Amino acid sequence: AQAASRKDLTERTRRILALAEEDALSVNEIACADPGCPDVETVILLMLAGRPTRAVKIAKPMETVTEADILEAACGTEPP
Repeated sequence: AQAASRKDLTERTRRILALAEEDALSVNEIACADPGCPDVETVILLMLAGRPTRAVKIAKPMETVTEADILEAACGTEPP
């Protein structure tokens, strides 16, 4: 089930952020035990051609991430 969620989120992120074919991204769900950290968060690594890799973090499991979540999380980063 997580593989299907990862594939879907990857495809939606690529479309929403209008990533070029040469741009890469990685979608992972991680657990965090630190105080003040969500129990589970989704981290999207954007590896855009000619730019440093950057992380977009969403404080929820990947299967619950919406398109609005992706846009909101990406707003704090430089545009793709």
